[in-house]
Order: sequence, then C-alpha cells, then structure tokens
Amino acid sequence: MNDRYDAEAAGYGADQYELVGYDEYGRPVYRQVPTRQTQQQTYDPYTQQHQQGYGYDPYAQQGQQSPPAYDYGTGGQSAPDYGSYDPYGTATHQGEAAQGAPHDPYGQSTAGTTGRQPRVAEQTAHIPQQAAPDHDREAPAEPQREYHTEQFAFVEEPDANSEDVIDWLKFTENRTERREEARRRARGRIVALTVVLALVAAGGVGWLWYTGKLPGLSSEDSTTGSATAAGAQKRDVIVVHLHDTKGGGTSTALLVDNTTTERGTTVLVPNSLALTSDDGTTTTLAKSVEDDGSDGTRDALDTVLGTDIEGTWRLDTPYLQNLVDLVGTIDVDTNTDVPDPAAKKKGEAPLVNKGRDQTLSGKTAVAYATYRAPGEAQNAQLERFGQVMQGVLRKMSSDPQAATTTIQTLAQILDPSLTDKDLGTFLAGLSDLAKGGDVTTDLLPVQNDGTLSAQASARVVKNVLGGTAKSPDKDAAVSVSVQNATGVKDNTEKARVVLLNGGFTFVEGGTGTARATSQVVYADAADKANAAEVAKTLGLPAGSVTKGRTSGSSDVSVVLGQDYTPSAG
Repeated sequence: MNDRYDAEAAGYGADQYELVGYDEYGRPVYRQVPTRQTQQQTYDPYTQQHQQGYGYDPYAQQGQQSPPAYDYGTGGQSAPDYGSYDPYGTATHQGEAAQGAPHDPYGQSTAGTTGRQPRVAEQTAHIPQQAAPDHDREAPAEPQREYHTEQFAFVEEPDANSEDVIDWLKFTENRTERREEARRRARGRIVALTVVLALVAAGGVGWLWYTGKLPGLSSEDSTTGSATAAGAQKRDVIVVHLHDTKGGGTSTALLVDNTTTERGTTVLVPNSLALTSDDGTTTTLAKSVEDDGSDGTRDALDTVLGTDIEGTWRLDTPYLQNLVDLVGTIDVDTNTDVPDPAAKKKGEAPLVNKGRDQTLSGKTAVAYATYRAPGEAQNAQLERFGQVMQGVLRKMSSDPQAATTTIQTLAQILDPSLTDKDLGTFLAGLSDLAKGGDVTTDLLPVQNDGTLSAQASARVVKNVLGGTAKSPDKDAAVSVSVQNATGVKDNTEKARVVLLNGGFTFVEGGTGTARATSQVVYADAADKANAAEVAKTLGLPAGSVTKGRTSGSSDVSVVLGQDYTPSAG
C-alpha cells in the first residue's frame, strides 16, 4: 500500500501527515506533522476580486486565474492548502472547529479575509472512509494497555473451516475407537466360544469313553479300548420269559441294570435266535425255552451273548395280569387295536384302542402284550411285550422293600436261582431309573438264519450287555424259508411254530400268489435229506421235495400251497 498516495487522495498534502501505526482492524493511522504557516484567504463565490494566495473565483475570466503550484519534492512550488475551503461556511478542519469559527455562508468571516487560524501541531489525522480514531470515541473506565506495531508481525484471522476440521477429527477418532472396541468384543466372544466348544467336546469324549462308546477303541482295535471299559462296567442281568398260557408261545427279554452308568435297558430277544442245546445240536430260543427249561436256556444265552445272566424270571400271563393290577394301571402308547376275544359279532369295540397314553388294566395289558395280528412278524408282538414291561417298571415302587412285597404278593413260584428279595430289589432299582427316563428298549437284531450280525455284536451285545457275540456254526442249523401261498394268513405262523419245534430255523418268505400244491426246494445235494425232513415236519407229501434254487441264504425253501393242512404238523 502506498501511504503517500493515500494521504494525497484524502485531500491533504503529502508532507502534512506521517504513518504512526495500525489500528485494531489493521488499517493505517496517521498524525499531523508541523508545517510552515501559509496565508489563506477565505473563498467568496460572489466577489469578483482575486484574493491573495490560492483563492478561487468561479466567475473570473479565463486566463486571469493563477494556476496553483504543487510541491512533490522535486518542483519547489508550495503545496496547496484547502484547509479553509468551505463553500457553505461550515468548518471542516478540526482546528477551526476547536477555535469556534463562526458560520459564514457567504464568505464574510469575522476572522478576516487574508488570514487563517493556526492548526494544532500534534492533532491526529482523521482519514476519510475510515473509522474515527480511538480518542474520538468514549474512553473506557480503565486505562487501556498501549500496543505498538512491532509487537505484532501479523493479524491472524480465524479459519472458518477450523470447527469443521475439529469435528471431523473427533468423528474419525470416535469411529476408530468404536471399531477397535468392536474388534476386542469379537475376539472375546470367539475366545469364549472356543473354550465352551472345547469343554463340550472334552465332556462328550469323556462320556463316550466312560460308557464304552468311543469310536476306534473296539476290542478289534485295542485290548485296552472300549471293550475293556465296557467289560469293566458292573451290570445286573436277568432273563424274563413270558408264557402265554392261552394262546401258546413265549416272549423273551433281558432286563439290564448298569450300575456303573446308572442306565437300564430292556433287550428284546427274538425267538428265532439260534442257540446250542445241551447235546450240542443247534436249536432256537423258542424251542430251547420249551424243551430245555430255564437253566438250559440261560446257559445257552450266556454262550451266545457272552453275558452272565444272574437269574430267570418265568412270568406266565396270569401273573402279569396280577402284577399290573398290583402296581395300578399302566399308560402305554399302543400301536394297534386289539380285538376283544369275547366279542360275539364283528365290528364291536376293540379291547385295546390304538393311541397315545392308553390306560391299560391287567387284562388289557396281557391282551396287548401277547397280541399278534395275522401274518405279522413275531418281532411286532415282542415289541408290545417290551412296552408293557416298560410301563410296569415306571409304576413299580422304587423302594426295595415295597417292591419285594409286591413280588411276594404274586405268590408265584420263582426259579431257585432268583429269590423274592433279589427280584424285588432288582426291579426297584430299574423302577427308579425308569421314572427318570433312563431305561430304554432295544431289539436284538437277529438275521434270517438265526445268527447275530456284526451290528448286533457292536451295538447291543458289547455296549449294552458287555459281552461278545458267538453264534453257533451256520452249518449246524438248517434254515428254512417259508412263503405262504395258501391264501390264509395264519398258516405262516402255524408253519413257523411247527418248524421251530422241529429244530429248524424259520425265515419269513412273505406271501405269494395262491397255488394248489406245496413245494419244498433244496439247492445243495447235501441238503436233500434236510428238505425231506422239513416236508415230513410240515406234513407235506414226499413228492413235494425237489431240487432247485432256494431263496436268500436259507438251506431249504418252502412254498405252502392249498394242500397244506396245519393240523397235520
């Protein structure tokens, strides 16, 4: 900025003011410097005379006005002085105002026409188009501190975007902190979840090892594996034979109380299970119960299953009815309707209805446990017997003394190997487990030829019974497959009973199209004699025996025709 030019532009001589500093807004401040006194005449626009000095007559003739002389420091002419110029008689200079110059609109000043009032030497200049000097304003009550130009190198103006920048930095910092906090929480959750999963996995492995179900530790893999663990568990096992005194036939189940794992199991044993009789011949479970009695059958089961059965409980159907009545009614989810044997007409209400939570009395419980629909496999009836036993265990008293009293009330003759007290105490323990839902029912999977599969050996025999399956030699038992083509469903069951009683292994062959004559087929010449014996057992003529292709893995296949007479067997 050109300070000299600013002073001249304001209408003042360049040698009358000097820069003394800047005000609080950054604008220059001047002060008046002493100048030489010059004579000034007042201006009267209506006079025709030329005043001495630099007076101006607007009505004067051209060429008569003396040009003003200016001094810029190079010429030597004196600088013009417009301090007394006031066309309307108002004082424009502070010096004249201070001395009280009268108002003379026509130039007739009382101070004279050739002189002017002297200026105050140290008066601060008032720059046009700028705010009034500080001393013209009202002075504060307390003295203000004086600041000098050299104290400030520059005036720092506030940045309009500074607040936005600060807010953005705060937002960025807060978002970063939130992200870090979220990462820390996520890491904490992952660590906690990992610990929980590790504990669950360790607990599951420990439970599998404890119960002997840990994979990869079978007796075939290691001598110290789950087989050893399963064998080390303490089990109490008794065998129950249900004798149907009216309809005939038996149903067998093993009651297992694992005191180590505190779990109980009812193992249903099919009648087709192949056993070795006392004389070394192969027989079935059903025939063994009828022929060999309790002791022989128990020993044969121990041999096949590798168990140690402690006693035999023979439960005839009248005693089962009394037992259910003694413990009160039982609740069973029945899977079929059981017709009433005393019904005189068809269509009458069944004795037992199919449905959930059916309440059974002693009579209806026996009817349901022994019922087998025409053409139905024996395993279906066996499962119903297991349901009734489960219901009895849930209603039996958990007190050993009370359970013993219930058994004594039955007044049944038990096997010498099992006393009333032993049976009552055993049933009380299973009852306690059954009420807690810790008693399950398993069906022993027996193959068509009466032997046990590897699955049965691994799942039921080893894990539940703690034994090792050892079925008789396959060649020792003659398996017979029977297909019913007589058109009468009951003939299959009648033939099964006859064959089992004859020492043969029965294999269900299904139902075929009705035919007039029966046929007995053998595939191997060595089985010709066995086929002839099967025909004789079933009461079929010797001419029905022929060589051909047998079904499945059976040694002899039989197709029953309409010439089959069940009573002849």
